[in-house]
Amino acid sequence: MSDVARPQQGAGSIVDGDVARILHSDLPWGDLAGQRILVTGARGMLGSYVWRTLLGLNDRSDAGIEVVALVRDVAQAAPTFGGAADRADLTLVAADVSDLDPGAIDGRFDAVVHGASPARPALHASNPIGTLRANLNGTENMLQFAVDRGASTFLTMSSAEVYGAQPAGRTLIAEDDFGGFDILNPRACYSEGKRAAETLCACYHAQHGLGVRICRFGHIYGPGMALDDGRVQADFAAAAVAGRNIVLNSAGAAVRTYTYVSDAIAGLFTTWLRGGEHLAYNVADRAGLISIRQLAELFAQSRPGVPMELEFTHPDDSRAYQPSPGQGLDSSRLAALGWRAEVSPAEGVARMVAHHLE
Repeated sequence: MSDVARPQQGAGSIVDGDVARILHSDLPWGDLAGQRILVTGARGMLGSYVWRTLLGLNDRSDAGIEVVALVRDVAQAAPTFGGAADRADLTLVAADVSDLDPGAIDGRFDAVVHGASPARPALHASNPIGTLRANLNGTENMLQFAVDRGASTFLTMSSAEVYGAQPAGRTLIAEDDFGGFDILNPRACYSEGKRAAETLCACYHAQHGLGVRICRFGHIYGPGMALDDGRVQADFAAAAVAGRNIVLNSAGAAVRTYTYVSDAIAGLFTTWLRGGEHLAYNVADRAGLISIRQLAELFAQSRPGVPMELEFTHPDDSRAYQPSPGQGLDSSRLAALGWRAEVSPAEGVARMVAHHLE
């Protein structure tokens, strides 16, 4: 038995270090020993960190975990999995959760980690029906699958977007601070889909006794996020990797909780292994409550020796910049379980850029 997970071929040194940090969390990892676990959305940033952590636990502790990773296209997912695809403890299955054929996945499972969802904002605008179906039909399909296959745990990855519009004076959003949406705006497809998915989870918990855990993630960044993702952290990272100036389309005054991916996944496993009193937990780094402009400045400073500056498409906005009250997530409920974020925004930004430069 080794105290450190061995490197997973194709992951890169930054990701391997992140996995080691996650596994260093003080959690009852032994509770996962011998489990058969299905991970949907396994090609995505969060999903890939889940299966890497589970395989790392096998490497470190001979945990005997079997991971089945669900992707829509195995060939397209190949670069994400690299040499890990040849491991005996990992099986890749091609399936679409929105139109699931249960026969494509064999056997019983102990847990389902459901992360399949179109997260890119461009998809919400161009394919609102597909976005809604993925979150609604996909979640229902996986919940029923979990019940039919004997799973005791269903952990779903939700979003801060479920909270809707918030009062101007609220800085941190707690798990019961719900606002409204314009339900006739097609852009509500993602937010309403995530809300309905959470309600489905609560219904399956009440009616079938399924052990549900809901992680509401804020603004996550790090390795595994594509540089063309469309969210500001990806745009800034792409500029930093290219060594060009960071462009902002506004003053960048909006404030959110930005959380590095290894801290987010440590929060997910904390919810999984220590949660239970509540169904839903916010996963957000309180120290990451910064403005978009502050985030951009961190990316501009992420490569010492490579000069980068901020540019504004609306110069008047840049002169008028004032830090404003923001709407981040209050993670007190998760912190009560013992979770603490460990990666500062400056370190996280540097790690994200370094990973892409690898």
